[in-house]
Amino acid sequence: MKKWSFSRLPTLSRDLFKHMGPGLLVTVGFIDPGNWAANVAAGSSYGLTLLWMVSLATIMLVLLQHNAAHLGIATGLCLSEAATQHLSPWMGRSVLATALMASVATAMAEILGGAIALHMLFGLPYTIGAVGVALVVFAFLFRQSYRRVETWIIGFVSLIGLCFLIELWMVDVDWKQAAGCWVTPRLPAGALPILMSVLGAVVMPHNLFLHSEIIQSREWNLKDAATIRHQLKYEFADTLFSMGVGWAINSAMILVAATVFFKAGVPVTELEQAERMLRPLLGSTAAWVFALALLFAGLASSITAGMAGGVISAGLSGRPYDMADRHTRWGVVSTLALATGLIFFIRDPFKALIVSQICLSLQLPLTIFLQLRLTGSRRVMGAYANSPLGNVILWSIGGIVTVLNVLLLRSLI
Repeated sequence: MKKWSFSRLPTLSRDLFKHMGPGLLVTVGFIDPGNWAANVAAGSSYGLTLLWMVSLATIMLVLLQHNAAHLGIATGLCLSEAATQHLSPWMGRSVLATALMASVATAMAEILGGAIALHMLFGLPYTIGAVGVALVVFAFLFRQSYRRVETWIIGFVSLIGLCFLIELWMVDVDWKQAAGCWVTPRLPAGALPILMSVLGAVVMPHNLFLHSEIIQSREWNLKDAATIRHQLKYEFADTLFSMGVGWAINSAMILVAATVFFKAGVPVTELEQAERMLRPLLGSTAAWVFALALLFAGLASSITAGMAGGVISAGLSGRPYDMADRHTRWGVVSTLALATGLIFFIRDPFKALIVSQICLSLQLPLTIFLQLRLTGSRRVMGAYANSPLGNVILWSIGGIVTVLNVLLLRSLI
């Protein structure tokens, strides 16, 4: 057995750092404004009770995102390309069409969140703020490369995380109670819609498409089997670390909302209300940090939502994501334009954010089962197809999500 040498640490750190990026690019998708609305609603209405869903959803997310990245590394195809190439046209295109609609719903929540932040900071009307956010996102996507976008996103995620560390430092959290709620499933009466919005806000369909594209764009599959195994190992480390960051930030949102609002007996029904209530309770600095972090989240997640729309659109034509290609451009433009247009018809922004996350939850089983159909196939994956145990775990996740959605629909009818 070889002895550990600290001289190895710099090399391992450099190797791991070199592979960081795709996971963090995906992470920003589940710390978006839709998550803010779902988590603030959960914390202000039910205290720390629903923290367990953040834990469960993050575990599901790690396994599903790793599986999507596995597809990209092993085949050189993203999820939408693989669906078009390996499934019958009616099946592949039908699911991809619903995924494209889910990307529009996601982008709407992201852009709306950025507009709400601009309204908090500068008093801009939502529609003007939404157009401004959309234009900034277009500029990023049409002028930046993958790697430069990754760098910006990592910066945004770091700023959001810092903002919530500041918020947590300012409030008095009952950490003993939080520890129990993270691992103890409970469902208070009437909480299912909020619970499902938390699930849909963490495990997001468009992120599965995006992750497989970002990974395969590096063309690791063109090398030998040893290289593929090497990349899979580091990809999992990237995914685990990045999803852990997302878990911490989502948990922090519920912790702050529960500590500040639930204890005061006031459920939050709009993000502006949360900002106004933070001022007397925590001071103007906390409210400013809240709004600024929301703006960062809206901008960063709008970029990834637009990219996901481009990925799915390009995949429908059997092409990779490439902003020089008209299929990708059409997907990006249509996703962001439709999302921005929808905001002009929204009367209740907070409710719209919650509903958008529920819509993602309803579409999620289709994307999960599409992905598992592909990654479980030896015809598609060859020697890298899911193991029998992996199939059992992943299909169980799909089954749990489906059952929860059926219960949600029953509660709404």
